[in-house]
Amino acid sequence: MKKIILTLTLFVGTIALFAQSEKYKATMKDKIAVLDTTRDVASLKDLSAAFERIGDAEKTQWLPYYYAALAQVNAGNFIYVNNTTNPSELKSLDPLADKADQMITKAEALNKDNSEIFAAKKMIASLRMMVDPMNRYMTYGEQAQQALETARKLNPENPRIYLLEGQDKFFTPEQYGGSKTEAKKLFEEALKKYQSFKPASELDPNWGRSSVQYFLSQIKS
Repeated sequence: MKKIILTLTLFVGTIALFAQSEKYKATMKDKIAVLDTTRDVASLKDLSAAFERIGDAEKTQWLPYYYAALAQVNAGNFIYVNNTTNPSELKSLDPLADKADQMITKAEALNKDNSEIFAAKKMIASLRMMVDPMNRYMTYGEQAQQALETARKLNPENPRIYLLEGQDKFFTPEQYGGSKTEAKKLFEEALKKYQSFKPASELDPNWGRSSVQYFLSQIKS
């Protein structure tokens, strides 16, 4: 009788875990899809908060915190693009970077030595640098470069590494080391990596291909 009860208990527990797992996957897939298409700063902040709540509920999953950080970075990038002629507004990037740092630290605590996490760290450091590039380059430019190099060592096949490098070359003035020619080579390399890249799961990072194609379309042969 005890064996039957134990078996039934284990069976019910397995069903509950499966249902929870399927709900988690479905919720994450929906929000990741929204993240890929959201261009509104307020909506991105809300999305980041939603990912954080999922991470807090799941406790052992690193991806919700990763995407929470990515949403903060995306929000910061849109603020930057819309305020390049209004430097005073760029101070609002620091709180976004602070929150992104908190989220990526939680993600790393659950999944160490992950190339995607270090690519995100690179993006966060770059976001901080955007506030005042001339005065912050020595600090955050170095942090960004170190994070990217770690991401490459952990997984040289990660296409987002080459996308981020290409963006740096694309946006940096030539007198400071930028080059559209070098950017094109990096974007082409990224595209090759995307063609063979297979994410570890349907929820793992797989973003960036459309950005590569966009930048390539902007560079004349």
